[in-house]
Amino acid sequence: MGDKCALIIEDNRDLAAVFAQALQAAGFATGIIQDGDQALARLAIDTPEVVVLDLHMPRVSGVDILRRIRADNRLTGTRVIVATADSRVPDVLREQADLVLIKPVSFTQLRDLAARFFVQTTPVVSSSLPAK
Repeated sequence: MGDKCALIIEDNRDLAAVFAQALQAAGFATGIIQDGDQALARLAIDTPEVVVLDLHMPRVSGVDILRRIRADNRLTGTRVIVATADSRVPDVLREQADLVLIKPVSFTQLRDLAARFFVQTTPVVSSSLPAK
């Protein structure tokens, strides 16, 4: 199975490292960005399958980054997981994000949830037909 790409936009180095390890365990190649300006520049070039996004980023807020992702037709298939310590996330952000996780987010929680986005179902083949 080829790696899917996940972009982690998080300014806390330790938390970003945990997120990266969790996503790698779920089969994603990961990139970490710790600045809002750099995140927008990277998103103008790359088309990640998943973005883990902190709302409180330096230079450009996560809220603005989320709006830019949703306005970019190239990123319509990108799943956005908002990871925030703010339990009062406005409803509009909950509607724009595919998933909102309130920090602290565990390794297992992120790994399992990210993997579920891309679970491939296999068709059930019935072998109960009579042989000819």
